[in-house]
Amino acid sequence: MHFENLIEGRLLRRYKRFLADVELHDGQRITVHCPNTGAMTGCAEPGSRVWLSTSASKTRKYPHTWELVETAHGLACIHSAKANQVVREAFAAGRIPGFTQYPQLRTEVKYAQGSRVDLVLAGAAGVVYVEVKSVTLCRENGQGLFPDAVSERGRKHLLALQEARGQTTRAVLFFCVFHQGIDKVSAAGAIDPRYREALQQAMAAGVEVLAWGAAVSPSGIELQRALPFSLDPQDPASTME
Repeated sequence: MHFENLIEGRLLRRYKRFLADVELHDGQRITVHCPNTGAMTGCAEPGSRVWLSTSASKTRKYPHTWELVETAHGLACIHSAKANQVVREAFAAGRIPGFTQYPQLRTEVKYAQGSRVDLVLAGAAGVVYVEVKSVTLCRENGQGLFPDAVSERGRKHLLALQEARGQTTRAVLFFCVFHQGIDKVSAAGAIDPRYREALQQAMAAGVEVLAWGAAVSPSGIELQRALPFSLDPQDPASTME
């Protein structure tokens, strides 16, 4: 996934969840769209270097969208919806091992519990439902955690994956790591114990969990390598706020 002509600035503040104020190089202060509903812990510090995209739409109140931020532990993409696109491109290019028997690819498909799943792979071997989650919560030891805030929606997605799994149907939870400082991923049980419990149950029922790190830069984002996943962090200190 490529970015076109991102604008650099400094974050002044994030507020009302979907808005942020940014100061550009020329001193101009603008309000931009923040495409992330989470807590964005460590990714919304005032004074941080940020990058913005610009929409040509004449109907948008705020034409700029916050895409990237330079954190204390590396560059991160806070535009969580971009994870779907990045993972889709990786599957389409055959870069994710173990899925060559599923050449067909669809997005945003209705399935269990009236939900929509991010990706559906299909082929002679059957069907694979893939739910994608963007990971940006990074601890100092490289531990990535999900979610970064209580996520009832995320828990429902796990239940839907568990329900959808069958004899010829695979269900995959795909953690797309959008933070350069993260080298391993776990559930954030200290933040959302119900999500951690639901994930444990889903895994026991056969839901597969994958975690991949992405190369993030102002020119674009691409999945780079598989990362280790464990239900709980190996270092208890990594759960601390």
